[in-house]
Amino acid sequence: MIANGVADNEIRNPEAGWRGLYLVGAAAAFIAALVFRRFCSAELFLFGSLGVIDAPVVSPANAQEWFALLQTQPVIGLILLDVLDIINYVLVGLIYLALAGALRRVNIGAVIAAAAAGLVGVAVYLASNQAFALLALSRQYETAATEAQKASFLAAGEALLAMNHPGAPYIGAGFTLALFLVTVAGLIFASLMWRSPAFGRAAAITGILAHSFMLALFVALAFAPDWVALPPSLSAVFLLAWYLLIGWRLFKLAAGRNSPDQA
Repeated sequence: MIANGVADNEIRNPEAGWRGLYLVGAAAAFIAALVFRRFCSAELFLFGSLGVIDAPVVSPANAQEWFALLQTQPVIGLILLDVLDIINYVLVGLIYLALAGALRRVNIGAVIAAAAAGLVGVAVYLASNQAFALLALSRQYETAATEAQKASFLAAGEALLAMNHPGAPYIGAGFTLALFLVTVAGLIFASLMWRSPAFGRAAAITGILAHSFMLALFVALAFAPDWVALPPSLSAVFLLAWYLLIGWRLFKLAAGRNSPDQA
């Protein structure tokens, strides 16, 4: 009887089964906005240059320098290796799942494409981040008994950095693909919000600007590498606002104050 009651409730209110996901998406959006943002290493460099904290002002140049940093300041080393971005990408995946549910009636084909691109991007990033692998190598290097062993660990570290070096002007292939897929997914979701009363034009415009500026990063990587820092900086302002806006809207959906079909 309880099962039948639940089923009847879901028939009368199709959003009932989605509210848990909306709440998770809202929490993820607020956390992503206020705590775990992408490119947190830039803030660490700023605090280091101002003397607020004891941190490098530039990334280590090679594996040996990374090992030294990870041995003396492992937390700072991991942050510079974008370990916090792992959390950010997981949060983005949760946000996109919630948006897929909330926007499914606007254009189901576009929602499926955006969700697929976003989740693949998250998976690629998680597989590409080498922070913990470099930390493990640094510890093995520190305890190595012979110079030959140390040389092998250094070579392994350089191989990881060749795939992605946070201090290099060109990010690694895995990071590039992950960021591109997540950005395209976000742009699709933001565009769909234009037609959704539950999110409104402000969220749509903010999201479109945030992800359009981020897409400009890939143009800069190809044609103007000296300007690669500008697109993420411009995107970050709008991305912060977008997360807050969609977090609030998803929270309202979770609370049942409105449905995706009404403002």
